Amino acid sequence: MRITGKTRVAALFGYPVEHTLSPVMQNAAFDHLGLDYCYLPFSVPPDSLKQAVESIRALSLLGANLTIPHKKAVIPFLDVLDKEAAAIGAVNTIVNREKKLTGYNTDGKGFMRAIEELGVKAAGKKVLIVGAGGSSRAIGFYLSRETKVLTLYNRSREKAEALAAELSSSGGAVTVASDLRELRGFDIIVNATSLGLKECDATPLDPDALVSTIVVCDLIYHKTPLLSQAEAKGCKTVGGTGMLLWQGALAFELWTGIAPPLEIMRSALLSKPA
Repeated sequence: MRITGKTRVAALFGYPVEHTLSPVMQNAAFDHLGLDYCYLPFSVPPDSLKQAVESIRALSLLGANLTIPHKKAVIPFLDVLDKEAAAIGAVNTIVNREKKLTGYNTDGKGFMRAIEELGVKAAGKKVLIVGAGGSSRAIGFYLSRETKVLTLYNRSREKAEALAAELSSSGGAVTVASDLRELRGFDIIVNATSLGLKECDATPLDPDALVSTIVVCDLIYHKTPLLSQAEAKGCKTVGGTGMLLWQGALAFELWTGIAPPLEIMRSALLSKPA
């Protein structure tokens, strides 16, 4: 990559960010189209988020992606919220237009495109999301409109109940599970927690409770123990790479106004070991 005096930067703010594959994907797209942009990750502790967001304006960045734990916390520091991001209550993409920062959310739409690409349909299905954070909000916003029933589970039941109430108010039937001992009633299960990000992490649910008819999705984009255990039970599995690709492609288009080179981005992701 050639850096010039005119090169503009798109950033990733998260804590941690060392595991990210987004720079590989986004920089491949910039390079392929000959754009004088680059994408850089920054480790931003929660107490430094406001200063990091202010730097987007100060340094004339293209914008930024947000990942754990900043997707909700960033909202007070933005000038404008896109309609869907406001309804979701979480932001994963910031666009800087003449120092005006607008927040968007491409996670939910990216997830839906990723599963549809693999032939997984949520319409009329019973779906369980494990977790109640920013990613759960984003995918729940879309799933609640298509599923027969969307169920949430979180270690903090209060947090799950609060999210369920929000999703129900914007459309769809959303319930809360008390435990994960019985999974047979679900068609699709989504792990939207960070469990599995580290090899030593426990799995978010008991694999012995899985049956082969369940599609198991994990938003983490390397092969997690959960996905390996689900495959061993005969389940169809969906990793997080597809969602990473699609949410990144949508963010790319927001920053540049150019259709993303999807296959270039996909190839860059697949060629880089997680």
